[in-house]
Amino acid sequence: MSTQGKVKGIIANLVTVEADGPVAQNEICYLQTRGTDLMAEVIKVNGANAFVQVFESTRGLKIGDPVRFTGHMLEVTLGPGILSKNYDGLQNDLDKMDGVFLKRGDYTNPLDDDTLWNFKPLAKAGDEVEAASWLGEVNENGKPHRIMVPFVFEGKYTVKSVVEAGEYKINDTIAVLVDADGKEHNVTMVQKWPVKKAITAYREKPRPFKLLETGVRTIDTINPIVEGGTGFIPGPFGTGKTVLQHAISKQAEADIVVIAACGACQR
Repeated sequence: MSTQGKVKGIIANLVTVEADGPVAQNEICYLQTRGTDLMAEVIKVNGANAFVQVFESTRGLKIGDPVRFTGHMLEVTLGPGILSKNYDGLQNDLDKMDGVFLKRGDYTNPLDDDTLWNFKPLAKAGDEVEAASWLGEVNENGKPHRIMVPFVFEGKYTVKSVVEAGEYKINDTIAVLVDADGKEHNVTMVQKWPVKKAITAYREKPRPFKLLETGVRTIDTINPIVEGGTGFIPGPFGTGKTVLQHAISKQAEADIVVIAACGACQR
């Protein structure tokens, strides 16, 4: 049974919740008010009190309103379709929402469950795999999107079966893996991973060495950036930071460009 709680104190978006069971830092919970669930994250735990940061407006929230803890951290959903979406900061699909402004308590599935993807197997029965090993791939926006063994899997696994090439939905079982104890695990094209937890499922992590050709001469000549490295564009509002990012995205030697925009608007 999941931990429940009640609102004990409210200071803007910082809410104190009295929990009736175990609560972990960075755990996600939902505050229920007027039939709406408000998503929040635990930022501090002190005894039976959990201090949570609400991602929505707390207008109308009252002392005593019920709270439901989920038992997991804020997660990102990974799978085919993610390269074709426009998301907000909580990975809600903005194209599925109505109106110009986001409605409080309105959350959407980040991926399309009913879309068919042309799956091509890369592994076969009898292969030994581990977390992040390639099981297959689908073509998304002209790029091969690898389907991997989930990052949460620990140790070695043996592939019992992989589906044949064809069209499948993201939640269809595309492979069956067997662990060291003989237990079978069904794998789909979707997996979830906490956003605040670094992924460690890699064999090596080479240092960046190759220059990234941004297509902007002043950057490539005076302040070059390496592939896999980091760079920054400082400046106040209205100085053209976003325009320069667009220019780099358009001209850079990159296969996939992900833009994370930050801004504010009046509700």
